[in-house]
Amino acid sequence: MPDLRHRPEPAQHTEIPRPKRAEGQWGLGYTEPLNKNEQSKKDDDPLNVRSRILGIYSRRGFDSIDPADLRGRFRWMGLYTQRAPGFDGGKTAMLEEEELDDRYFMMRVRTDGQILSADALRALGGASTEHARNTADITDRNNIQFHWIEIESVPAIWERLEAAGLTTVEACGDSPRPFLGSPVAGIAKDEIIDGSSALAEIKRRALNNPAFSNLPRKFKTALTGHPSHDVAPEVNDVSFVGTVHPEHGPGFDLWVGGGLSTNPMLAARLGVWIPLEEVPDAWEGVAGIFRDYGYRRLRSKARLKFLVADWGKEKFREVLENEYLERKLVDCPSPETPERQGDHIGVHEQKDGKFFVGAAPVVGRIDGTTLSSLGDLVEKYDAAGVRLTAYQKLVVIGVDGAHTDALLDDLEKIGLTARPSNWRRNTMACTGIEFCKLAIVDTKERSRKLVTELEKRFPELDTPITINVNGCPNACARTQVADIGLKGQLVMDADGNQVEGFQVHLGGALGLGANFGRKLRAHKVTSAELDDYVTRVVTAYLADREEGESFATWAARADEVHLRGEAPAGEPAEPVLEGV
Repeated sequence: MPDLRHRPEPAQHTEIPRPKRAEGQWGLGYTEPLNKNEQSKKDDDPLNVRSRILGIYSRRGFDSIDPADLRGRFRWMGLYTQRAPGFDGGKTAMLEEEELDDRYFMMRVRTDGQILSADALRALGGASTEHARNTADITDRNNIQFHWIEIESVPAIWERLEAAGLTTVEACGDSPRPFLGSPVAGIAKDEIIDGSSALAEIKRRALNNPAFSNLPRKFKTALTGHPSHDVAPEVNDVSFVGTVHPEHGPGFDLWVGGGLSTNPMLAARLGVWIPLEEVPDAWEGVAGIFRDYGYRRLRSKARLKFLVADWGKEKFREVLENEYLERKLVDCPSPETPERQGDHIGVHEQKDGKFFVGAAPVVGRIDGTTLSSLGDLVEKYDAAGVRLTAYQKLVVIGVDGAHTDALLDDLEKIGLTARPSNWRRNTMACTGIEFCKLAIVDTKERSRKLVTELEKRFPELDTPITINVNGCPNACARTQVADIGLKGQLVMDADGNQVEGFQVHLGGALGLGANFGRKLRAHKVTSAELDDYVTRVVTAYLADREEGESFATWAARADEVHLRGEAPAGEPAEPVLEGV
């Protein structure tokens, strides 16, 4: 039986919507495990796997690992087996998970919006160079991700990371996944409110807590007090977004039920005002609702977005107030939406007179050597440290104004730039088939080549265009909310051969006009022709746009032949008829 002792007694009776069939909701009495994942969590709290890794598996080796731990509970420690070499994308859905397992692990290190000191950066760098074949990626959830980790090395890596204030706990699994925090929290001149203390308190309450270690599925959190909404709040399970109440002053609105993957939904904005000190309570309440009423019968419906969609935001708020917070939330209009969300690239003055510098790798790919070198630069320029962003970038914080030019030059020397092209700045990619068992196509290297080619073809661009590249339908790189979203799949080339390619989503956006990209009927692009396809679409946009028109707005009205890259810009398009 699940432990419901953590759930508060209701302050008053609240009618809970009951589905037509049992969906595995604990709060409605459906407590029996309904799939193998629920059974595994019932058998043993996944947090307990840490002691087995330290005491047994790291000493006896890969072959000693219990399969239920290997393919389940290891995730709560930030560990996934990576994809074994030699299996192309056609095997992804055909083989059992264990057939795709390599004897090496991906390890995800969470940072949760914290400032990484020089020592923390060097700890990450050293773990990479000594134990991960110098691999490291910055993810779009403020993580550092390593590959080629052997189980024997895990204790030494943990010891090094934890000494620097870092952890891998619950970086994966049905748990509170790594939190997205504003990279300029506490330093930006135009910040509404600094939410750093609330995010730290949420982390203190959430991690290693059995009350939240068995959720129906992943649970993604974002918090920002910056007006640019720099943490993609629309597509997280729970987001706290800075707002100002006319009487009470700065606080946070609460957004719930966002998420992408195969059933994308934008978060519902509750239109409330929550003071800084009460944000952790609100987070616990939302997480508690998910734990108690989330759908556990089918993994495909076990995300908070489905519950919010079924209940509606009014009912969700009622349950949150009556059964979990035991108080009413203060009404407040949701904050104004920015035209585009901030990525903080470039040099910007802080409110204390110092500067922060946002820099870009290529699609998040760096290495341990770069991390260590970045730590050395933080020390050299006496900076406060580095934060990671929601866009696979980084921000160096607390740089003296007299040193910014020198820092920019030094960043270039280690493979980072604060002066990126549009394509380097605005292209993201997930891990892809190189390491991920769910992926169908290559993403990182293919995206790097695409960026390089587009920099040659469009060296100057007067408006930002985003490209998000994903290796499968799970949308880890937010395929549906990019100007050009590319979802990996196998497609047929002109000669009838099955090759790597992409389904195209055009005109997605976050911020003002947030929406999901337009999918073109039966339109696929092979990986080999991707450079030319994107070139034709961008050329058509530049030729056909109206003054001040964004790519997303243009894509919503453009003729399909231009979006398919089938007609030269400026030529009239023949209509495409449904059913033909």
